[in-house]
Amino acid sequence: MPRFDVLTLFAGYFEPLRSQGICRRAFDSGALQLHAWNPRDHASGAHRSVDDRPYGGGPGMVMLAEPLLGALRAAQAARREAGLGAAPVLLFSPTGRALRQPEVQELAASEGAVLVCGRYEGVDQRFIDRYVDREISLGDFVLSGGEIPAMALIDAVARLQPGVLGDELSAQQDSFSDGLLDCPHYTRPPSFEGSEVPQVLQSGDHARIARWRRDRMIELSWLRRPELVLELERAGRLDRHDLRMLATLRARNAETSGDASGQA
Repeated sequence: MPRFDVLTLFAGYFEPLRSQGICRRAFDSGALQLHAWNPRDHASGAHRSVDDRPYGGGPGMVMLAEPLLGALRAAQAARREAGLGAAPVLLFSPTGRALRQPEVQELAASEGAVLVCGRYEGVDQRFIDRYVDREISLGDFVLSGGEIPAMALIDAVARLQPGVLGDELSAQQDSFSDGLLDCPHYTRPPSFEGSEVPQVLQSGDHARIARWRRDRMIELSWLRRPELVLELERAGRLDRHDLRMLATLRARNAETSGDASGQA
C-alpha cells in the first residue's frame, strides 16, 4: 500500500483527490494514503518565512532549506512510526527527467515516497543535493509549483492499485503499460456523422480484434512516438507479427519520402 507524504505550502490542492473519481476510491478503500506536511510549520522567526532572496541577485525568491528539512524529517519520522522504511524523496522540477509509466508502476508496487513541491524560483540547491533522490518533470513547460505534478503522480499510482478500477485489464491496456501508445477506441452508435466503427471490432472474432488493436498501437506509436517502437525493437520485445507491421510502416514511410523527393 503506497503512502505519499507531500511537502507543500498548499495542502488544499490535494483535497479533491480524496473526494473525486478514481483517487477517491483508492483512498476510501485504504489502497492509498496521503499526508501533507507544511514547511511553514518548521520555519523560524516571527514571520515563519519559507523563502528568501537568491544569492547573486535576480528575480523571484528561493525556498529555504531549513523549513523543507524540518518537514522532511517530520514526514520520515511519521513513516517510521507507521512501520514503514525510509522513503525516496522526489522533487518536481523542470530540470528533472520526464516521468514515465515504468516509474509509476514501480511506485505503485512500493511503500510510496516523499513528494517535495517546490515554489517560487526553486529550492535551495543544498537541500536538493543532500536530500532529494530524484527530480521529476511532467514536460518542457513551467508550472507555479510542484502540487499539480504531485497530483498527477498520485492519480497515476492510484489507478494501478488492485480493486480501484472497475476492470483490472483497464490499467494493463493503458498507453505506455507495455511501452506503446494505446489503440483507438469506439463505442455506440456504429455510425457517427458518416464515420463507421471498424468492422473487425464488430466481428466478435477476439483473435482478429486483438491483432487489430496491437497493429494500431504500433502504427500510432510509430507515427507519433517512434522512439517507443524502436526501444521495444532493440529490447527484442516485438514478436514476428509486430515486426511485420513495423516493416510495412517503414516501407510506407520510405515510399512517402520517395514521392516527396520526386515532387521536390
